[in-house]
Amino acid sequence: MIGLLRNWWKRVTLDRVRVSDDEWNAAEAHLPFLGHLDAAERRRLRAMAHEFLAEKEWSAGPGLTLTPDIQLSISLQACLPVLNLGLERYRGWVGIIIYPGDFVIPRNFIDDAGVVHEYDDAVLGEAWEGGPVLVSWFDDPKDADGVNVVLHEFAHKLDMENGTADGLPRLPADMSRHDWLAAFEPAYENFCTRVDSDEDTRLDPYAAEHLAEFFAVMSEAFFETPDVLHDEYPAVYEQLRRFYRQDPLQRAG
Repeated sequence: MIGLLRNWWKRVTLDRVRVSDDEWNAAEAHLPFLGHLDAAERRRLRAMAHEFLAEKEWSAGPGLTLTPDIQLSISLQACLPVLNLGLERYRGWVGIIIYPGDFVIPRNFIDDAGVVHEYDDAVLGEAWEGGPVLVSWFDDPKDADGVNVVLHEFAHKLDMENGTADGLPRLPADMSRHDWLAAFEPAYENFCTRVDSDEDTRLDPYAAEHLAEFFAVMSEAFFETPDVLHDEYPAVYEQLRRFYRQDPLQRAG
């Protein structure tokens, strides 16, 4: 009975949110990294993004007018990583908050002497465990300094499925935790060494902050610049290929 009610509500919700082919085409035109998808995959992505758009609760931060174009773009990007994993990977939360450009989150920490320090942290996005996803929106993607904040934050959401983000998401049954760590840990250590030596890396140096950030940045690269990721860390690329059940490098050519 619960399943029937859920399916009925899903149909009602989707009927309320109608998207034309022209609207889909316009949104996809600004997302060239979708080019590795074939026609059938593109249709599945649209269907999944449509459902995602209808299910989530959307909010705009001060100074931003939330438009269908913004929602479609975010929905398509958010659903790309779970295209072959299933939308149920995003079922545990509902909120998406979009800000116009980077935004500030108040932080605090207690030092070794027990003193509380408070500060404002300017960020492009943040995913909260069990809570909403906060992302910045730029009308010109160049203003984001080469960061795909949507892919990045939704990679964090996948990482948080099995607890605090640590760079080890819930793996499918046919993948090995040992193989994952054997690929990611030495790559992370190597990348940190390169960043610490002030190398101008082709991959975002923010990946050196933590293994969770390494996973999120490598996920961005997997979809946007798969050739760079494969050249730099082929074992990481292979683990992400198996995890996401996609191979952007193979079909990008």
